Amino acid sequence: MLAVVLCAIALSLAYPIREYIAERRQIDQLQAQNVAIAAQVQYLKSQQRSLLSPARIEQEARDNLHMCFPHQTCYEVITPAQPHRSGAVQPAATPWYGRLWESVRKADGTQARSGP
Repeated sequence: MLAVVLCAIALSLAYPIREYIAERRQIDQLQAQNVAIAAQVQYLKSQQRSLLSPARIEQEARDNLHMCFPHQTCYEVITPAQPHRSGAVQPAATPWYGRLWESVRKADGTQARSGP
């Protein structure tokens, strides 16, 4: 009889203990996530402070907006565009009507006759 009572107590406690362990695991995960978010907030606050400094604003205006002070002479160096280096073959110097006529001849399946 004592064994049955002990089994009933053990079975009645199994589900709440399992739920307690699952909740503790979830709490630990949320605490780790909270620490990561707090670190990210600190990083973003430091970025915000650096972006609000007058020297950084001036540098961003020069670099991204190409602005300069009225007493300065600004130059912008434009580098020539590099040709696209792909494996594609460049089209021949044949005019469009020549390519059109060639495609008509290929579709017809006959060779062009030279001369009248």
